[in-house]
Amino acid sequence: MTTGHVTEIHVAPEQGGPLEARERVDAVAGRGLEGDRYFRAEGTFEERAGSDLSLIESEALAALERDYDLDLEAGSHRRNLTTANVALNHLVGREFHIGEVRCRGIELCEPCSYLERHLERQGVREALVHRGGLRANILDGGTIHVGATIEVQSE
Repeated sequence: MTTGHVTEIHVAPEQGGPLEARERVDAVAGRGLEGDRYFRAEGTFEERAGSDLSLIESEALAALERDYDLDLEAGSHRRNLTTANVALNHLVGREFHIGEVRCRGIELCEPCSYLERHLERQGVREALVHRGGLRANILDGGTIHVGATIEVQSE
């Protein structure tokens, strides 16, 4: 079994609006995170599969700074959860738990021109290719908190 953990939680109450840091958040199966725009079906990519939850690796963010001299402020990447010690790209098509919350990885969260325009920083899109995170569905809800363990069963 592989384990990692949640280092940060962010929600954006409004489409295009700033992200708010949270210590904990309720995750609702088939809906998303309470307080987030996607929970109310108001996100930019609402029709895309896996819009319940988005995750990004803290290691990928460190690589952006190291390899591209791009330091993104907490939450500016527009992902809900920042993680550590779990390879998110390997979770496409797999179930995993974030504490008591059961999820399924749907697709890579490849960067888009929207993110680059929103941040007003050239090079972000290129720098995040294949390390922009994961889109996931919430299968069984519960509360996610900073520090929650992410568990992935071995295949």
